[in-house]
Amino acid sequence: TLLLSLPDEHQLHFSKYKTAREFWAAILKTFGGNEAIKKMKKNLLKQQYENFKAEGSETLE
Repeated sequence: TLLLSLPDEHQLHFSKYKTAREFWAAILKTFGGNEAIKKMKKNLLKQQYENFKAEGSETLE
């Protein structure tokens, strides 16, 4: 089932949903966020990527 695809610590919280539609809506609400949150996360990741540097003799492999 879809419930088993979640990590154990989240299964109890989502076990109350009876239909796939309810379950998916709850997943999106819990983990997806709204458009403003998604944009903020995207900008943060982009900033972290741009600030990433290898130290001295380190390689990116």
